[in-house]
Amino acid sequence: MSNCCTPDGSCQTDGAQSTATAVADSRTTVYAIAGMTCGHCKSTLTKAIGEVDGVLSVEVDVEAGLASVAADRELDDAKIAEVVDEAGYELTGRAA
Repeated sequence: MSNCCTPDGSCQTDGAQSTATAVADSRTTVYAIAGMTCGHCKSTLTKAIGEVDGVLSVEVDVEAGLASVAADRELDDAKIAEVVDEAGYELTGRAA
């Protein structure tokens, strides 16, 4: 039995539980991003956007040219555009 489990077999991983709660309570914004072509683009943008203060999770869809960003607050589009630009891509706006 691992150290995260109680004697009755239930799990007590507070970190996972609080992360799931935080994402469930988040706001999701979908951005259109130009210039993505491959898995490297996906991982680069996931990391770059994920480092923005308040971002909880990032899902990048290279084929659709979209990034779904869950955050604990309203995101500053200019900040996201800056991070995307610094990574070598272009944020073309919010997707509907």
